[in-house]
Amino acid sequence: MQNYSNKCSECDSNIEDQGKVIDYFDDYSAYMDISLMKLLDGDPQSFDNHQCLHYFYCENCNHEEIIAVNEEGSIQ
Repeated sequence: MQNYSNKCSECDSNIEDQGKVIDYFDDYSAYMDISLMKLLDGDPQSFDNHQCLHYFYCENCNHEEIIAVNEEGSIQ
């Protein structure tokens, strides 16, 4: 996982937060309890660290990144 800087690590253009990774699992995952879903997000520490994995996308070069976001809204 990367530190979030608003810049794409590949081309230095703006990179946009596309939302929680778990929201992309299926049609109903966005409606599931977030605490339960964080147990399935691929990061075994996200629940304990109070983080949520977000999908970031760069429209300039099509680069994708998964970045841990603190529950309080700050990003690590």
